[in-house]
This record gives sequence, C-alpha cells and structure tokens, in this order.
Amino acid sequence: MNEEYLDFTVAIPTYNGESRLPRLLELLQNQIHTEHLSWEIIIVDNNSTDRTADVVKTYQINWQCPYSLKYCFEAQQGAAYARQRAVEEAKGKLIGFLDDDNYPASNWVAAAYAFGQAHPHVGAYGSQVHGDFEVEPPENFEKIACFLAITERGTEPHRYEPQLKILPPGAGLVVRKQAWCQTVPKCLFLNHKGREALLASEDLEAVLHIQLGGWEIWYNPEMHIYHQIPAWRLQREYLIRLFRCVGLSRHHLRMLRTQPWLRPIASLGYFINDLRKITLILLKYRISIQSDLIVSCEMELLVNSLFSPFYLMTKRLNYF
Repeated sequence: MNEEYLDFTVAIPTYNGESRLPRLLELLQNQIHTEHLSWEIIIVDNNSTDRTADVVKTYQINWQCPYSLKYCFEAQQGAAYARQRAVEEAKGKLIGFLDDDNYPASNWVAAAYAFGQAHPHVGAYGSQVHGDFEVEPPENFEKIACFLAITERGTEPHRYEPQLKILPPGAGLVVRKQAWCQTVPKCLFLNHKGREALLASEDLEAVLHIQLGGWEIWYNPEMHIYHQIPAWRLQREYLIRLFRCVGLSRHHLRMLRTQPWLRPIASLGYFINDLRKITLILLKYRISIQSDLIVSCEMELLVNSLFSPFYLMTKRLNYF
C-alpha cells in the first residue's frame, strides 16, 4: 500500500496538553469497527512548555495498535498554524480534528470515515458536540453554547446551507484533505497567538474557505464528541473576552462571503443591523445587562461586531 494514502488521519493540535492527552489517546486506542481502515494519529505540539512531548514519547514506546502514533512540533503559536501543519503531515484522505479536550465516542473514527465515504462531494463535516461541564453552566447558557463549540443540532444529518451563515466548529471537524489543500490559504488572516491579537474564529475561516470553494459542508450527528468545559471557561472574565474576540473577528468572515464590489454597501448594512440589535437589547434589559451574564455576552458580541471593520483596518486589512 502506498504510504502517501491512508483512509483516515486523526489530527490532535495541542498546547500544554500533558494532563489531557492520556485520556484522549486511551479513547483512540479503544475505537471500535476500525479493523478495515488504514488510519493514523498525529499529535501536533504547538510550542508547548510542559511535558507534552515526553507524554507522547512514552505512549509511542508502548504503542501496540496497528495504526501509528506520530508526533510533530509546530513552533508558530496558533491553532490555525497547528491545523495547517497537521494537514501537511497527514496521509489520510480524510482528516478528523480533535482538540486535546475533545473526547470521542468509541465509534467516532468509524462513523467519521463512513460518512466521508458515503458523501464524496462533502468537503468538511462536523460532529455532534456535547458539553461535559465541571460545574453547572449559568441559566440560559444554551443561547451561547455554540460559542464553546457545543453543537447539538438534531439527530438527522444535514447540509449547512450557505445563506444561513452557520458553520461547524473546529472541535470534531472532519475535512477532506483534497478540499482543504485546494481552498484554504496556508496563512489565515484570523490566525493568532492565543487571544493576544483579540481575534478568534480561525476554524470557521478555514471551513468558510472550503464552502466558498464549492464544497458542501455537513453536520453528522453520528459522530459524538464530549467537550470538556472546566469551571474557568464559564467565568465572566473568560466569556466576555471570548465574545469580544469573536465580535472583532466577525467583519472578516462577513466580507469573505461578500463580493468585493458589494462590500462597502454590505458593511453599512451590517453596521446598521448591529446598531439596531444593540438598541433593542438596551431597551429590553436596561439595568440588568451587567447582572445577566448571557445578555452581557450578547452585548459584547454585538458591540465588537459593530467596531470590527475599524479594528480590522488597524490590522492592515482594508475591505473598502
């Protein structure tokens, strides 16, 4: 068999994942119904400062599975750099991305491969992602759950229609390598080092490029992922910062969907609509905005979406 082509690659970008990787690797060691598949696991160490490399090396020494466990180091900090490196290293025709806190069901690999085989025109498809919470989430959390990659959109597979402007997150995402290589730029604009640039959503940017390249994007509820949500990710400070970053990144994604000649008009339309939504929230909630965490997150998103085009201009990206 030509080593250049395998059926499937599990790609795990990780930063300081020494405490999270063991459980994930054990779950991948126990995947069922994969006997007929040729597949591999690639861990992309995104410049970790802990013992991530040692943990992986220990597993490699004791590895007895028929599929390989590979390790590579990506020095450029940022999830998009790590994912791009994973695509370049992958030998699988299909590449399934798992973050180090995404724990798959026992049939995830088999379900992911089967869907890709049955839908050859699909360029990327997302899992059903469930939240595994360390503490009880706040009231009305379901309104913002998707911003923590929780994706429970029913029990039937369906296509993400471009006009709805909804896409799957990077957690549990499977991409066709051909589609990624044909459409996704090697350096995404929303790539960033942590949240230092106050930008986010680089996973959505990659999927959007695939969709704009003519490939279908789907939701596959047969692929179950359990996303670990520690208590600190439900704290106000973290959530407000997350929504600020998503909001500031929003204009870039909006303009990618828009023909260049329409961008000035579309920008004005988005600005007016964001301003309208902010006004409605102010009128509806008034003094309770600060005390209601979910409403505060929604307001943070809208305010920063409003200022997103001006912020991105400071990043030397001119849409006008």
